[in-house]
Amino acid sequence: MTMRATTSNYLIILLLLACFTSGRAQPIVKRPNILWIVSEDNSPLLGAYGDAFATTPNLDHLATEGVLYENAFATAPVCAPARSTLITGVYPTAMGTQHMRSTYPIPDELIRFFPKYLRENGYYTTNNAKKDYNTADQPEAWDESGYKATYKNRKPGQPFFAVFNTNITHESSLHTSIPNDSLHHDPEKVPIPPYHPATPAMKHDWAQYYDKIEMMDEKVGEMLQELKDAGLADSTIVFYYSDHGGALGRSKRFMYESGLHIPLIIRFPSMYASLAPGKPGSRTDRMVTFVDFAPTVLSLAGIDIPAYMQGKAFLGKQQASPQQYAFAFRGRMDERIDMSRSVRDKQYRYIRNYMPHRIYAQYLEYLWRAPSMPSWEDAYRKGETNKAQSAFWQTKPAEELYDVAADPHNIHNLAEDQAYRQVMNRMREANQQWEFEVKDVGFLPEAMIGEIAKKTTLYDYARSGQYHLKDIMETADMASAGEVSYLDEIIKKLQSSDPAVRYWAATGCTILGKQAAPAREALEPLLKDKEVVVRIAAAEALYQLGEKKQPLATLEDALSNDSKMARLQALNVLENMKPQDIAPAKAAIKALVTNSPQDQDYDVRAADRLVEQMQK
Repeated sequence: MTMRATTSNYLIILLLLACFTSGRAQPIVKRPNILWIVSEDNSPLLGAYGDAFATTPNLDHLATEGVLYENAFATAPVCAPARSTLITGVYPTAMGTQHMRSTYPIPDELIRFFPKYLRENGYYTTNNAKKDYNTADQPEAWDESGYKATYKNRKPGQPFFAVFNTNITHESSLHTSIPNDSLHHDPEKVPIPPYHPATPAMKHDWAQYYDKIEMMDEKVGEMLQELKDAGLADSTIVFYYSDHGGALGRSKRFMYESGLHIPLIIRFPSMYASLAPGKPGSRTDRMVTFVDFAPTVLSLAGIDIPAYMQGKAFLGKQQASPQQYAFAFRGRMDERIDMSRSVRDKQYRYIRNYMPHRIYAQYLEYLWRAPSMPSWEDAYRKGETNKAQSAFWQTKPAEELYDVAADPHNIHNLAEDQAYRQVMNRMREANQQWEFEVKDVGFLPEAMIGEIAKKTTLYDYARSGQYHLKDIMETADMASAGEVSYLDEIIKKLQSSDPAVRYWAATGCTILGKQAAPAREALEPLLKDKEVVVRIAAAEALYQLGEKKQPLATLEDALSNDSKMARLQALNVLENMKPQDIAPAKAAIKALVTNSPQDQDYDVRAADRLVEQMQK
């Protein structure tokens, strides 16, 4: 045989092998189905996370089949702002959606609810059934959304992304007490965190909450069985997580582990084992937060992640390097105005409180419906609580730092401990850098946000050149520090051309209290400021300096302002004044209650509370 013939035959053999092997080695890879099972108001109180009192066999089993995330966090300790993060992959503090139950617009031509991208790429998207995204809805994100929505209605072979939400453990499940003898979990044996007093109502609510966790676990088991019965378990990546921590006082709504640390378990069927960060039954300490969920799902589905998303994929081909920090925020909670930011790494949690003059336990009508809350308040009033339990009813420090590994309940504040000065500086800097990078619009008083939102989105406003964040942040930092050494600079800021700067400077005077006396002359003209938020802040500061008549007149006038948030701001100030000092405004406060068309408006709730307090 000649060399030429040999070469020719060899080439023919290679071509035949190539055709044969290419058909087998390059099959069409089926895109994964993705199922989200979401519970409400749950910290990681599961057996899989080491809670021996919890009854969670289905989730514990899911953890043996999947990967358990030890460091998964909500971006907000309350539902609507947290869900705003989940659906967009953008921090609500960048969009103006950080306040609880607000509907300020986002630039929906840019920031799209991420299931839209899945739907456009052939996925069948369903939501059953909670949305609560804290902004205008984008219903076109879903093929189906409602209590009957299911992946079963997709076309044959069509991949799906489905969300199922269970509210069994929502805090409202504690508003009606179950008799002790009907509880599965013994109130006398229930573990109670050290910041809660062991009142009978507290023990009962904790036991009832563990019962609800057990019921939630049963529901999760039913959902997983339904997936299996449909023959889809082997082709579906399953996420289980909670929408934030909860549900008793000092968890939901608050910036501690109890409010922000969530359970997250992800199961990868063998078909997609290569996408998993570990083997079945493994754990990972990777830091992930809700802002990362949208880009992660897109990455798993093979869809390009939009550049505007601020989260980073932690799974799939587009996954980013692990992040050092998890960021979180607290804005207005229902009828109470507050502002905090938090940074968490694998060992420490740092919290910056921008309104330290407000106590943690500002009265919230909805929170107080659980019997444990008034029982805790009563114990505190009677002097029956220890230092850790009493702190909740007192004003806040400007900064908090906790070694989570040593102090999982966050009761030993290390912010003033010189041994942790380096950690403090690092975490403080990380917080400030994050705020600046996302252009945090939470530094704007909400009444101003409402006016801006009538003309443009807060996201666009923050990028328009009109938002002087550096100056506003600098003022807010000085104001919230409560240090008299900043007073001269704060007095200068009272005359700024920027109303947000004037607002924070006046707030700084309130925080300093009597020490702000040299600011009186600069504060008084602000009672006639063109911005209502500044007038209210100046009235509060001057009241702290002993003035009564003019501040009250300013606040009473604000109660008739067209802005609901301005009215609420004034009511929050009045709430912290002496009853006898606000008595002349009683008629204006009562009129607000009587004249409102909706008794669930937050300004009405605050006014109701004030009237009730004044009648005692």
